Amino acid sequence: MREIVLASASPRRKELLRQLIGDNFKIVPGSYHEKPQPEMPVLDLIIHNSREKAREVASLVSFGIVIAADTVVLCDGEIIGKPHTKDKAREMLRKISGKKIHVVTGLTVIDIDANLQKSTSETTGVRIKIMQDAEIEGYIETSEPLDKAGAFAIQGKGAIIVERIEGDYFNVVGLPLFRLNTILRELGVDVLEMT
Repeated sequence: MREIVLASASPRRKELLRQLIGDNFKIVPGSYHEKPQPEMPVLDLIIHNSREKAREVASLVSFGIVIAADTVVLCDGEIIGKPHTKDKAREMLRKISGKKIHVVTGLTVIDIDANLQKSTSETTGVRIKIMQDAEIEGYIETSEPLDKAGAFAIQGKGAIIVERIEGDYFNVVGLPLFRLNTILRELGVDVLEMT
């Protein structure tokens, strides 16, 4: 069985990958930090970030398949990041209230043994309900919006502010499983054989 390496410390990505391939992987988080690159189109930047994360971790391991992802939330075409304070979370939640936002993940998979690299992206549309101030405050008090892209977690209490999605649900959580499986199959990895 091929060694699979997840280049992320995200507990959400860990759980999603476990859903796909069981415990047949190890985690090697890198130290790559995204840098603002205003001259680069958003989609290119997200793929670039996933590629750099994957390359950094691939340089630390000697064999296997490395998986890296970078997920952002776009509102009105602009990246909204992760709030680290309640004030920032409040600002972000007011911004996305009543809007259709887009969750975009750049995904890179490197097969070290075959010296192959595949990068792609996945976009999911998410319609956010119109939120009243009291609802925003109540959600902030759960602390769930802190350090989440777009200030909400669809897999948690944030589900109550999501009216509907168009596309891959798992992409909104942080790892587009359908797209990942497609790449793994191209590299000769059958997830149905991994338990």
